Amino acid sequence: MADNTNKTVAPFGMKDKVGYMFGDFGNDFTFILSSSFMLKFYTDVMGIDAAVVGLLMMAARFIDAFTDVTMGQIVDRSKPTKDGKFKPWIRRMCGPVAIASFLIYQSGFAHMAYGFKVFWMVITYILWGSIFYTSINIPYGSMASAVSPDPKDRASLSTWRTIGATLAGLVIGVGTPMFAYETVNGNTVLSGTRMTVIAGVFGVMAIICYMLCFKLVTERVEVPANNTKLNIGKLLKSLVTNRSLLGIIAAAIALLLAMLTMQGMAGYVFPNYYGNATAQSMSSLTGTIAMLVICAPLASRLSAKFGKKELSVVSCASAAVVYLVCLIVHPSNAFVYVGFFTVAYIGLGFFNTVIWAMITDVIDDAEVKNGVREDGTIYSVYSFARKLGQALSAGLTGSLLTMIGYSNATAFDPEVTERIFKLSCIAPIIGFTLVAVFLIFIYPLNKKRVEENVAVLAKKR
Repeated sequence: MADNTNKTVAPFGMKDKVGYMFGDFGNDFTFILSSSFMLKFYTDVMGIDAAVVGLLMMAARFIDAFTDVTMGQIVDRSKPTKDGKFKPWIRRMCGPVAIASFLIYQSGFAHMAYGFKVFWMVITYILWGSIFYTSINIPYGSMASAVSPDPKDRASLSTWRTIGATLAGLVIGVGTPMFAYETVNGNTVLSGTRMTVIAGVFGVMAIICYMLCFKLVTERVEVPANNTKLNIGKLLKSLVTNRSLLGIIAAAIALLLAMLTMQGMAGYVFPNYYGNATAQSMSSLTGTIAMLVICAPLASRLSAKFGKKELSVVSCASAAVVYLVCLIVHPSNAFVYVGFFTVAYIGLGFFNTVIWAMITDVIDDAEVKNGVREDGTIYSVYSFARKLGQALSAGLTGSLLTMIGYSNATAFDPEVTERIFKLSCIAPIIGFTLVAVFLIFIYPLNKKRVEENVAVLAKKR
């Protein structure tokens, strides 16, 4: 990997940070919509069993095992263009990913045969997640190493990426419940027609954000095409023996189990247990404010002082304790629950803010060990792990909802809603605890190790 010698290229700055922020803003217009509302849409609007929806989300991840790594190989082997190596993929695939997301939420098919609705759900979800989202997210995530070779700049990009995701969460988490729900016979229910419109609007906004990312971000580091012959056995051995990659993968899966369960269960615990969709919007708003006011400005400083791994362990362990207290206190007021949700979200937020910089640490660590830089391949494996975490949380949530007897007929049954509350606490407790355990016992890249790798690569270049 060599620095681009084009002297006319502007130095790394705010333009790149804002542009990279818009990239994840675009990603999450479809990703957060899926993780927060797809299960609710297909159970309550389309009438599909929660376990069936969860099974699809899990099964699709097996397809991702091939599409993610394949896309990573395509990216690694592609030649740089005048716009860079990674950026062109964002422009090519922003339209298809937005259209596929919109097609998932077609409430006009709610009265079709059950088999057709399942077929439509499977096809559109796989097109969106396993093909088009993969083809834009892998290059986007890999691009950070080409924007700047400086680890501090990459950490800054990680922070701004998290800000983009947080702002998207604000728009989707706060705005969607305000417009998507309606009152029918005294109950708060999801409107299928409104969800279709919302999905279309978010698709257009995703395209706009992707194009802003394409226009504002500059790739300064030329990453040449990797023309070495693909050896599947060698690749798998390298990945399986990469302890830092395995550690961050395990932690990412556990993180998504906690985060997406929080988001997914919010669509049930607020309207069904508390009967308060406004509180669901408030939880997204307060979580977003906490991320922007507390996590974003402090994460870089705290990680620089104590280390990214060290910060993440403490923050996630704290979030697990918060939900344990919530389970014991069992608040009857929806806004007290929002308070617990927000404090736990701060713990999640610190890890979520630095995790993208941790991936570049993993990439650097692999280069130090193997002498070859494989940004696309390593990031694609990590991306697959995130999707697996998304699938496990959705699959687990759907399966548990079915196990506790949730359906259209029992959605407001007191016994069922009580179980919903308990699930909304227990699943994050397990997820946050696992994050801390995996980082402590598997992930080796503490502050000292990261600094040593940076010094080695600085001499090499």
